[in-house]
Amino acid sequence: MAKGFELIEATVADVHAAYAAGTLTARELTQIYLDRIDALDRKGPALNSIIAVNPKALEEADRLDAARKSGAKAGPLHGIPMIIKDQADVAGMATTLGSVLFKDHFPDRDCVVVEKLKAAGAIILAKATLGELGGGDTHGSLFGSTKNPYDLLRTPGGSSGGPAASVAANLGMLAVGQEGLASIRRPAGWNCLAGMRPTAGLVSRTGVYEGWPGIAGSLGPLTRTITDLALLLDAMVGYDPEDPVTASGVGHVPPSYTQFLDKDGLKGKRIGILRESIGLYSEPGSDDYREIERVLDRSIAEMKAAGAVIVDPIVIPDLKELLAKRPGSFFGADETFKVYMGRNKNPIYKSRDEALHSPAFQKAVRSANLRWTKVPDPAMHYDFLKAREKLMFSYLKVMADNRLDAIAHKAVEHSPTLIADGINPPFVEQKGAPHINTYLVFVPTIVVPAGFTAQNLPAGLCFLGRPYDDANLVKYAYAYEQATHYRRAPNLET
Repeated sequence: MAKGFELIEATVADVHAAYAAGTLTARELTQIYLDRIDALDRKGPALNSIIAVNPKALEEADRLDAARKSGAKAGPLHGIPMIIKDQADVAGMATTLGSVLFKDHFPDRDCVVVEKLKAAGAIILAKATLGELGGGDTHGSLFGSTKNPYDLLRTPGGSSGGPAASVAANLGMLAVGQEGLASIRRPAGWNCLAGMRPTAGLVSRTGVYEGWPGIAGSLGPLTRTITDLALLLDAMVGYDPEDPVTASGVGHVPPSYTQFLDKDGLKGKRIGILRESIGLYSEPGSDDYREIERVLDRSIAEMKAAGAVIVDPIVIPDLKELLAKRPGSFFGADETFKVYMGRNKNPIYKSRDEALHSPAFQKAVRSANLRWTKVPDPAMHYDFLKAREKLMFSYLKVMADNRLDAIAHKAVEHSPTLIADGINPPFVEQKGAPHINTYLVFVPTIVVPAGFTAQNLPAGLCFLGRPYDDANLVKYAYAYEQATHYRRAPNLET
């Protein structure tokens, strides 16, 4: 390891200080991470969180080192090795969606967010595992199952389980996940990370599977600290004419999210506590559910101690009934697929139907097969749209009536589930995952580590806000993080 540099839990600021001091180079840092991927992801505990490393990562590190030596700093993420969920395109690497169906899908160019990250100086280190075809827990026909670094028998969650597990295990510095249901927040909570799904429209999905004309999915940061989350978010946001949803984000981006890193950010803020169980397949009477409830109670006391005014509980009328209107399959999947593949001169599949009828599709894991073969119901979709509008106004009215700055709830209502229970009957997936933010689409949410259960498993606290109030959510999460300092690395090297 580079002299005097401590890799474990290093931040962007730590790395840049080492670069400035001449005690570390981007090549050295990249090689350290590559060695850790080999030792901990491929061998040893075999986390199985990385699908592929970038063959040009060291070459890119050398270029950035040369630029620094000449006095040219590429940007705020100069020389920072990053991990990307294998749902977003990186030129020269396959975008597999964790499936044998797409193992030979090599996109022509980077997705827009990767373009932005490279412009900011980031090194794309690797592509990480995900729930096959972009959903569910982190199991896939291409790679098997990814392990939670805090308990190797358990899932890291999904679908961004690979990015979360790898960053939690210090296999890379920062990661980008994608969330259409609970795919950033749940892995963040279950891997002792900060994670955020920004309000739809802040971050482009061009070159990302399940982007435009869909609106629910959004890319977001997965990091070990809120400070690094803010830095990464700065590099990701911005208008993209290829993704019309980003037109709604124009005018809502601050000069920098780092301006909101205020350790007193919770003082005087009114935080409503959503206690009602809204997680998928939750079991409120179970011991595990009660243990997560205990963690929430501790978090409430900690927010009070940090100066927050707690409104406990808040009740959103008909919440569970309205959430139940969410269909399991959305209209527009065929068009979304065509738009995504249409960026390539010679796409591996010309249509979703062609992919669906490929012999390789039969090898997809059970949950992916069920999602892709479910036929959309027009009546169900119409009921969902009406329910979504009703819930959005109810949600905003509750915030207005109670003069709330944010709503807090459990990031996940259960502890990480066993891998064996996800790949064998009863096929437990997404247990305890709330999805109110992606249901409403234009509601931001951020997760911050909230400590550990009595079983020594990570749990997270989630803040929800009004549309485009992302910067203030960063402020509240940072204040909670600084008041508690619950983040700790998993013990993988003994």
